[in-house]
Amino acid sequence: MRVLTVSKSFKFPILALVLSLLLSGCTTMSNWFKDDEEIEIQTLPEITMAFEPQIIWQESLGDGIENYYSQLSPAIAYGKVFASDREGSVMAFDPETGDDLWERVVSRKSRERKLTNLYGLFAGTISAKVSGGLIAAYDLVYFGTEDGDIYALNQEDGTVKWKTTLSSEVVSHPAVDAGILVVNTVSGTLVGLDAYTGEIKWQNESDVPPLTLRGVSSPAAAAGGAIVGLANGRLRVSILDSGLTAWEQVIAKPSGATELERIVDVDATPLVFGPNVYTVSYGGALASVELRTGSVVWSRDYASYRNVTIAGNRLFVTDNKSNMFAIDRRNGVELWSNGQLRRRDLTAATPVGDYVVAGDKFGFLHFFTQDEGKYVARIEVGDDDEDESLYHAPVFQDGVLMVQTRDGELTRVSIPE
Repeated sequence: MRVLTVSKSFKFPILALVLSLLLSGCTTMSNWFKDDEEIEIQTLPEITMAFEPQIIWQESLGDGIENYYSQLSPAIAYGKVFASDREGSVMAFDPETGDDLWERVVSRKSRERKLTNLYGLFAGTISAKVSGGLIAAYDLVYFGTEDGDIYALNQEDGTVKWKTTLSSEVVSHPAVDAGILVVNTVSGTLVGLDAYTGEIKWQNESDVPPLTLRGVSSPAAAAGGAIVGLANGRLRVSILDSGLTAWEQVIAKPSGATELERIVDVDATPLVFGPNVYTVSYGGALASVELRTGSVVWSRDYASYRNVTIAGNRLFVTDNKSNMFAIDRRNGVELWSNGQLRRRDLTAATPVGDYVVAGDKFGFLHFFTQDEGKYVARIEVGDDDEDESLYHAPVFQDGVLMVQTRDGELTRVSIPE
């Protein structure tokens, strides 16, 4: 075996060169392990910054969600920011300063006796595996877990008001209206619970195809109905008081020879605006549906599993390839499109003032104008490590813009004046 040696006269010049590369080319060195396509995707387009977003504060939520699927995102209500990690640490923060207001760790009793140390002691609890939520209403904070537990915490101090266990995983956000908390489970069962006590009031089951996406539609609750997208490509409205089906409408039909090609999940949260509900299918259909009757007003060919958002008469859609679109909600006409960040796994677009904001898997937050879709600003809140990606849409409420990274960094970002 031949061994490379370095003479004394060259040690220091080589050391200086190595240090120079380390200090000035960390990104370049990291690119040594990536192919040309990955480098192309990660390279951001040059833009003229219309403003400079700033990080106002940043706090850690423990281990975040690690490599697990999750729809965890912060909730803003009652003058607080509520957030959680997968392990069951739920926290409330002051939105102005980021100061901790309270923390509650929720867990469940272990079904297995696991050896935890050399002295033979056994663990009595395990992680809550928080995955669905959070939402805030009725002075409570609601969320679900992979074990099917639904929690309601007091928003003032984090004490547990009630806990109810369902028969299947909850990986989507609950919805609440008229005293009923609506939860959609992975098994395809929509459940209505008393929002104040956790008592199960009704259940409505649906068929789940052999192959579906990991996620499920978060329900919406409005106008006396519980609206949810189904894995079979349909949109269903159940009567909020009883759970009885009011109507069911096909949004996308399965096609193709394989089960993979036939995936048509409607995973987006139904968007209720005025007399209509808007939704989009992974299988390739964006639709406006009349809420009262279930009649399709219009349907267009867009494929996405991200939520549809709205500002005025514009719907905003991020498709499966991370193209962003603005659609006229009245007729489905495309107003603009932007493909500058294709394949960066963009989140859904969140309207913020005159802009829409989306995150990506490299830890960047991007700002686009609502009227033209012009890419005008960005800020890095994580880094290019997948652990610090922005996996869920930014949350904007009461003038506060919040994002949560996969590794549990909760960040407030400034907004343009």
